[in-house]
Amino acid sequence: MSEDFYCDEVLSGRTPVRKVLETDNVLAYHHTRPYYPVHIVAIPKKHIPSLLTLEPSDHALLIELMDVIKKVAEQVLAEHGGCRVLTNLGEYQDSKHLHFHIVYGKPLR
Repeated sequence: MSEDFYCDEVLSGRTPVRKVLETDNVLAYHHTRPYYPVHIVAIPKKHIPSLLTLEPSDHALLIELMDVIKKVAEQVLAEHGGCRVLTNLGEYQDSKHLHFHIVYGKPLR
């Protein structure tokens, strides 16, 4: 896997995705290799390596990202009755681009 799948593949258009919600600065889409029955990823379009590298200048973007995550989570909750919102750090973070998973159900594998 590339160091930044989201910039290199998704945002570049090399890997097509099924969009759930998109703004000027944020994209939420169905995971390309889902680990859960419902598995949506939300990413900022600006490269930010992780939650820990956010800068004060990123605050407006973070609010927009959280707003998209909230809307997607509301959709999943309404349809399935629950969901989880997750982010990974360090060795758990495969792609070094800030991203959140909105998931429902038990792991598929």
